[in-house]
Amino acid sequence: MLYDVPHLRTVHHAVHQDAAPGMFMRAPGEFTGMFALETALDELAVAAGIDPVELRVRNEPEWDPETGKPFSTRNLVACLREGADLFGWGDRTPPGEHRDGEWCIGLGVASATYPNQHFVPNRAGIRYSGGRWTVELQASDIGTGAWTILPQIAADTLGVPVDLVDAEIGRTGLPWAIMAGGSVGTYDWGDAIVAAATKFRRKHGDSPEDGVHETAAGRLPRGARGYSRHSFGAHFAQVRVSTVTGEVRVDRMLGVFAAGRIINPRTARSQLIGGMTMGLSAALHEEGHLDERFGHVVNGDLAGYHVAAHADVVGLEAVTLEEHDPWFGRTGAKGIGELGIVGAPAAIGNAVFNASGTRLRDLPFTPDRLFAAWEGPSSG
Repeated sequence: MLYDVPHLRTVHHAVHQDAAPGMFMRAPGEFTGMFALETALDELAVAAGIDPVELRVRNEPEWDPETGKPFSTRNLVACLREGADLFGWGDRTPPGEHRDGEWCIGLGVASATYPNQHFVPNRAGIRYSGGRWTVELQASDIGTGAWTILPQIAADTLGVPVDLVDAEIGRTGLPWAIMAGGSVGTYDWGDAIVAAATKFRRKHGDSPEDGVHETAAGRLPRGARGYSRHSFGAHFAQVRVSTVTGEVRVDRMLGVFAAGRIINPRTARSQLIGGMTMGLSAALHEEGHLDERFGHVVNGDLAGYHVAAHADVVGLEAVTLEEHDPWFGRTGAKGIGELGIVGAPAAIGNAVFNASGTRLRDLPFTPDRLFAAWEGPSSG
């Protein structure tokens, strides 16, 4: 789906394993798949002698190669161009040439994408009582900012101040809404809210009677399923690799994303930086150890499963591009909850190669893996 590949064949094999199953985490499938794809693309760029950003731009498809559908919007090239300019990509040196004492310094890039799915129609209600409006639906806020943006969407449609709108969510008996997951909350819930608020205002005007209540369901625009609908982005990373200890440090990261209409820039930025942070954590720290003899997890507790803390994360920035997509319902918003993590580890890994000339194809990028690569045959 990402690149224009005229000759493509994929094969999947299902195998039985006596091991603990992997369960859903942020961007299941896309997170691991994009690490492999974007690492391989960087290797191709090196082998072909083409700048990694330029290679991605050259292979921009006109149609979705997987489905043959046109894209509703696709601004990956704009994300790559904007990110390269903001990050100082033009200062990138050949692999292994930028040194600062024991530290090798390098830059890496990777694309990001996540599908924008639409589940069965969500419903929302608008209630007026005591001079205040309440938006009601069975949504839940798992830290994504739903408590903030749902009243914003309702207030914008009703034409009233947002401080006069409350949210009542996550309770049985409220209008049905999809779970928080799959990067669908803002546009699935939001579309239902716009439908309900539009119906409410049409029937009751600007001076509703106390106690009135309306519900409505959201829906995709007619013809939307004829388009390939995705959010896109580009990650840029600068790392330094110690030639003494094998330690990898991420000096700075930039993510540039195109995800439709941004309802709340502050909460959107938090979501994207949160995803980037989890990507950095997976790239440098997180690893589950499996006993290959008996199939059980060796990690005894979470104390041995290292996760990036605030002190580990510096210099992260997320930028969103203005984008209008007419095929994303009444709000024009796309999903961003999982976009920030997709491609982030690949950008760091590609930067590690640019810094040290050593290619790592397994996560995390730990000193023991770097030393093993340095002692074995070189790869790129």
